[in-house]
Amino acid sequence: MSIKGAIFDLDGTLLDSMDVWSQVDIEFLGKRGIAVPDDYADAIAPMMFREVAEYTIDRFSLPDSPESVMEEWNSMAKHKYAEEVKLKPGALEVIKLLQKNGVKMGIATTNISEVFMPCLVHNGVEKYFDVVTETDDVGVAKDKPDIYLITAERLGVKPTECIVFEDIVMALNSARAGGFTTFGIWDDHGWAKVDRAAFDEASDYPLDSWSAARDVLANII
Repeated sequence: MSIKGAIFDLDGTLLDSMDVWSQVDIEFLGKRGIAVPDDYADAIAPMMFREVAEYTIDRFSLPDSPESVMEEWNSMAKHKYAEEVKLKPGALEVIKLLQKNGVKMGIATTNISEVFMPCLVHNGVEKYFDVVTETDDVGVAKDKPDIYLITAERLGVKPTECIVFEDIVMALNSARAGGFTTFGIWDDHGWAKVDRAAFDEASDYPLDSWSAARDVLANII
């Protein structure tokens, strides 16, 4: 295939950040005397940031507003993103390989820029991305392909010329439905219970690491 564009998910895919959000969930709900349910991470995985806040308020009958919940989450996560969260091992090599071959790169994330952008800066990779798209800007979560289609349009490439890196089955299926080639980057932190067979089925290239992705791209780019 001719690869002209690449779209990266952030949390759990490019960034080794899911432990941060697991801890945020534990601390946020724990302050309210609530244990994190086993299915909570799965339920919120593809949602927009505000949608997660609304879902959490409704599910646990919280008196908080979506704005106050999001502000509290942001405050809890900002420091760790700005100073502690790193790229997944091998991810930078893939980014540099794509840049070397003239591939335009974009980000498609459910996170928000005030949290993740300092992380990209301190890891020195913000300069590689031509476009950043957030689900809150699109108005549709990752259960639909809109965020990938809009990001590809902003990059000036067709879906058939573009690859998507993701770690969530629903997101991989959405990207594939939009006409993209899917690279599934397996995340083994156990933050959500992912069916490996479903993950492999949703990925045109199911991979255990960014190093494996580099090897595949070196042969097809």
